[in-house]
Amino acid sequence: MKKLVVFFLLFSFYFSFSQEVESLKTKELKEVLVVGTKAPLHEKQGKTLATLDEFLQKSTKVDLIKRGAYAWEPIINGMASERTVITIDGMRIFGACTDKMDPVTSYVEVSNLSEATISSGQQGSCHGNTIGGSIDLKRSQRQFTNSGWEFFVNSGYETNNRQKIIGSAINFADSLFYVDTDVMYRDAENYKAGNDKEIHFSQFRKLNLSATSGYRLAPNKNIEASVIFDRATDVGYPALPMDVSLAEALITSVKFNYKPNLEQIEYWETKLYFNTITHTMDDTKRPDVPIHMDMPGWSDTYGFYSKINGKYKKHQFLGNLNSFYNRSVAEMTMYPSDPNENLMFMFTWPDVRTLYSGIYLEDNYEINCHSNLKLTANLGFHNNNVASDFGLQSLQIFYPEMEASNSRFLKSISTNYFYNKDGISYGFGMGYGERAPSVSEGYGFYLFNSFDGFDYIGNPNLKNEKSLEGNATIGYKKAQWQTKISASYFHIYDYIIGIPDASVAPMTIGANGIKVYTALDFATIFSSDFTVSYQFSDDWIWKGQLVYNLGKDNESKGLPFMSPFNYMTSLGFRPGKFTSEIILKGNATQTEYNTFYGEDKTPDYVILNTNFGYKFTFDKAKLVLNTGVENVFDSNYTTYTDWKNLPRMGRNIFINLMFQF
Repeated sequence: MKKLVVFFLLFSFYFSFSQEVESLKTKELKEVLVVGTKAPLHEKQGKTLATLDEFLQKSTKVDLIKRGAYAWEPIINGMASERTVITIDGMRIFGACTDKMDPVTSYVEVSNLSEATISSGQQGSCHGNTIGGSIDLKRSQRQFTNSGWEFFVNSGYETNNRQKIIGSAINFADSLFYVDTDVMYRDAENYKAGNDKEIHFSQFRKLNLSATSGYRLAPNKNIEASVIFDRATDVGYPALPMDVSLAEALITSVKFNYKPNLEQIEYWETKLYFNTITHTMDDTKRPDVPIHMDMPGWSDTYGFYSKINGKYKKHQFLGNLNSFYNRSVAEMTMYPSDPNENLMFMFTWPDVRTLYSGIYLEDNYEINCHSNLKLTANLGFHNNNVASDFGLQSLQIFYPEMEASNSRFLKSISTNYFYNKDGISYGFGMGYGERAPSVSEGYGFYLFNSFDGFDYIGNPNLKNEKSLEGNATIGYKKAQWQTKISASYFHIYDYIIGIPDASVAPMTIGANGIKVYTALDFATIFSSDFTVSYQFSDDWIWKGQLVYNLGKDNESKGLPFMSPFNYMTSLGFRPGKFTSEIILKGNATQTEYNTFYGEDKTPDYVILNTNFGYKFTFDKAKLVLNTGVENVFDSNYTTYTDWKNLPRMGRNIFINLMFQF
């Protein structure tokens, strides 16, 4: 197997550096992943009913922190959710779990979505202030066409965790009205790691319902309403001390699209939205629990944005006025084993209200037919207010001068140059961005982190985190070849991280101590990736991918969750209605780890995946069949993003069916 890995890597490097270098013609440092099940492109996906997490893993900018088999936390350029922005069609949504067991991505399904737009660094500041970048999950949307009715039925099964998947969709569209509806249900038992080792508490159940409807008011005006309801129950997190009995979200919006009778304005889009999330952690199914706890959390967000896009002479411009109001509250109630003792209650998020209002401006100036210059600026007002007197008083034990309200101004700016001619493309740029501390970083109260074994306490006096960023990309495309190299460097000032405080006693039984969120003078992160593909013929295509991240704090010690040398190579064969692919992927040994953050040395690994598909066509219907084997050799392995070295899934055989009529 290792000889096979070496062969593929040498093959990648030889052809990428013996040829000139290039990329797709593009004007922005963005990556778009096609997801979902409805568009014809998805008939060639190796696993049509993969989870959204599995689709996001294909990106060179995204990795995922895994605490179980469900709801993986996306990280962009090695930076976790505090430093990134994840939206659904531009809507801000915030999880209700203090342990990050419910990222935004867990509340949608591939059947809801058409694509995921991934932006690196300040290129992702359109919907809010960010350091690492952003992911915007775009909903599937019909157009005002006379296509009439469409019906889909999806079904799947996976052998490793006996996951059952069933779903359906009903769509209708004419010249004045359209409606999309779909439902998806997943039911999985415990999965098995390599060598048939069962991973207890890794089961989950998930129901997702979605509907979108649009009506044309006039040739240049239309209105759209959408709703997503997602409910996950009996979700196990084997790497954590608690599971989840309920994770539920209701995500709603109303959008108005307007095309003014002005040549300079391409579209004007305004959206009002509301979402509410309920999340309940549960330890009742765990054996040997020292003290039973209930840990529910709630997050409600009201928001709007008004986005205008247009063109004037050589200027392609975009403006986005956006605002949201969020309420985040989380509780913990401890039940002593002695019924005569009193219950213990505290706020872990003390009813924090966040108001944000910002304006984003972008100008893409066409220098000539081969090059352009993109300028962006974002200014936001951010206010936190602790609405719970009890929660405020609890935090004032550590911060006596703390006030209930705290306001900040957040700024970002970036500039990027892009060039594309005769198959050669390159770009470079720089940016500056700021972010406010998250609710946990600013106001968290005794949040236990099982990764390093410390209780964490927030710090409302933290400064804004600030980042200077530089990026570059170069690529080449000619005939069958396509290659691209990109890199980003972040110098982050007032880097927010937990630092031990020996003067405060922990609350969690067995905890290593207390960490208080503090700002380091600085930290640095280097992120790089390389992709290459070669189209042998209409039927054969080879792809390769390399990723490497390096993060250091102000003492040159490693930052957590930085990717070691990471590689993937695949060979696809797609003649006519048949598709097949063999994929080799793996990591080098993680040597840049830091025990201070709970990391240890993770060994290298390599796994082999295969998939096959065929499209059957009938009179007015079609059936798409996809099947494959993941981790063919049943390797027992773990990676640098697996919480507490949680083993990954062993050999898994899947089958997906999509029937359209």
